[in-house]
Amino acid sequence: MLFKYKALGEGGGESEGTIEAINVDIAINSLQRRNLTISSIKPVDDKSLLNRDLAIFGTGISNKDIVILSRQLATLFTAQVSALRIFRLLAGEMENKNLRIKLGEIAEDIQAGTSISVALGKHPKVFSTFYTNMIKAGEESGKLDETFEYLADYLDRSYEVTSKVKNALIYPAFVIFTFVAVMVLMLTVVIPKISSIILDSGQAVPIYTQVVIGLSNFMVRYGVFFLILVVVGIILLIYYSRTPAGKESMARLKLQVPYINSLYKKLYLSRIADNMNTQLISGVPMVKALELTSKVVDNKIYEDLLIDALEKVRGGKSLSDALMPYPKEIPGIMVQMAKVGEETGDLGGILKTLAKFYQREVMQAVDTLVDLIEPIMIVALGLGVGFLLASVLIPIYNVSSSM
Repeated sequence: MLFKYKALGEGGGESEGTIEAINVDIAINSLQRRNLTISSIKPVDDKSLLNRDLAIFGTGISNKDIVILSRQLATLFTAQVSALRIFRLLAGEMENKNLRIKLGEIAEDIQAGTSISVALGKHPKVFSTFYTNMIKAGEESGKLDETFEYLADYLDRSYEVTSKVKNALIYPAFVIFTFVAVMVLMLTVVIPKISSIILDSGQAVPIYTQVVIGLSNFMVRYGVFFLILVVVGIILLIYYSRTPAGKESMARLKLQVPYINSLYKKLYLSRIADNMNTQLISGVPMVKALELTSKVVDNKIYEDLLIDALEKVRGGKSLSDALMPYPKEIPGIMVQMAKVGEETGDLGGILKTLAKFYQREVMQAVDTLVDLIEPIMIVALGLGVGFLLASVLIPIYNVSSSM
């Protein structure tokens, strides 16, 4: 929130300006720490649509912002700057308005005696449970600078892999949308006009033309109702996918569709190995690392698997033994390498190697999928439009030939 103030400085000179804070009390405290005596302060009523806080659409803080912030924090902690000064400095310099406000609140909490991890934990939509627990481990080990560096590297890798998968789906989605739009346009606008010529000719209409004309009549008469039905179906599907049963069904579907299942499996294995490695080298206990990884893996099947493995590790089993009963989800090579890491005392290094391996596999799988989808989509679009045109042009050609 933006406040406009008037104040007197130490020398008695008047000054005025604006300050950003979550509420008026924090704004006053910030100004008083600058040795200013406030004469008036009031919120700025900003009605501009461009300047309006769009928090209803989310935090307005991207993964990239958190990566940059983590690297800045790592650099400043390495330089032995105090935590309070670091967060105040970054709160004043950060370009993202929402993140600037959050950092200001964190600085206030730290000044009040709160630990960094607890202060960050008050903003779960910005700093995940995984993030705050990593910082807590860094505080306990005295390696906050390294922890922030680990977090920045991890978030960078995670964003790269996830965005690669999402971006790979943009082109197929665009082609499918174009295909559907062209088909609907032809069935509702072009075909009805041409079909009247064919039917008025009195000649026998081929079966494939009858199918196209029938589909066109259906779209003209009931297209709106069909669209409503599709929209309602999508809404119900989204609602169902958010229920426990729906999450499990969607998770199983991702792991059962041919070829797609291999891509998603490698993505989840990469996420598990990278999460575990990042936490273990930061000093997070194994049980806690499994718990946090289960929350960020983003698949109900793997989430349940990791929770079950957590209970077995808590009961005294090793990580490799806890993962061994799941050969479909966790490949044998990953279990065996984890066992080697446990025996050599370098489980973190082994998991780092596995994470890099599966990340490369995901990238290659995405590139292959895109290379396959592009020609398939183009051929399908050409065949669909070609079939429609042939269905109406061939009868018209027959009519013109008989004249």
